[in-house]
Amino acid sequence: MLKLKDGYNVAVVGATGAVGSRMTAILEERKFPVAKLVPLASARSVGKTVTFRGKPVPVQELRDDSFQDIDFALFSAGATVSKKFAPIAARAGAVVIDNSSAFRMEKNVPLVVPEVNPHAVGDDPGIISNPNCSTIQMVLALKPIHDKYRIKRVVVSTYQSVSGTGQKAIEELRDQSHGVLAGQPVASKVYPHQIAFNCIPHIDEFLESGYTKEEMKMVNETRKIMEDDSIQVSPTAVRVPVFFAHSESVNVETEKAILAEDVKKLLSSAPGVKVVDAPDLKQYPLAIDAAHKDAVLVGRIRNDISKERAVNFWVVGDNLRKGAALNAVQIAELLVQRMKS
Repeated sequence: MLKLKDGYNVAVVGATGAVGSRMTAILEERKFPVAKLVPLASARSVGKTVTFRGKPVPVQELRDDSFQDIDFALFSAGATVSKKFAPIAARAGAVVIDNSSAFRMEKNVPLVVPEVNPHAVGDDPGIISNPNCSTIQMVLALKPIHDKYRIKRVVVSTYQSVSGTGQKAIEELRDQSHGVLAGQPVASKVYPHQIAFNCIPHIDEFLESGYTKEEMKMVNETRKIMEDDSIQVSPTAVRVPVFFAHSESVNVETEKAILAEDVKKLLSSAPGVKVVDAPDLKQYPLAIDAAHKDAVLVGRIRNDISKERAVNFWVVGDNLRKGAALNAVQIAELLVQRMKS
């Protein structure tokens, strides 16, 4: 059972990865009360260090006994690792905040975006799941709309950056871009096709329905987070040659009459959201503006000219920060704040 303390022992599993390194940085940026940081990774990372508060901290091998005296365990090492080690960490007394897909749809595991459903976190949660990065940024915009107008249906197309796949994908885009510009042949190892100067409408495995696992995450996670299984979601997930920040084109149909101008005002006060919507000044959300930022940017808010009670908008967010690391740290902050109040 987590108790109020002046400082907490925090383990970061997958500490050397793209998300894990950002978890460590965000813990420091937000001045989370860390008494001791324990970076954990596979045996091949032993000998490396991470920098925390200006000092190098040695990376330790992830083992069954890694979670003694740990208060928070932030996981970002993939579903296989989480399935094995997250229950071990929870049994050792740590609150696990898991960034993988391992537990998201389990009935007794909270799936949490702190600005949207903080109440989903129980008093003794054990394991808490971070939603998929694409889902997080979308529900930040959807929740205020659903509360006021009741959402019936969402049609969303994603334009997802390569950093969502990891460091090797970032390197592949960089290497391929250099190769294409130099007129040289390129190799595709991470993705099934060339990603440089291309778009790939394929993220994760295809299912019998013709949708991918990534797309179905958005369907199922949105309903769970919003606590409404009646919301219909039709997604298409696309990988694009952008290093950081996912973009989404979202069409929302509501039960009640809805106008774009009212949505702009509503989202302007929504937590975690920044409205960037001045088309006459060529101001709208861009991936390069959202990258390395905490806020999710929303713009191009307009009435659907083909249907009543529907609006379109464009959502952009840093998939490694709010879409992963920041959201995890905010969940930990939520628990600490709850103990103080």
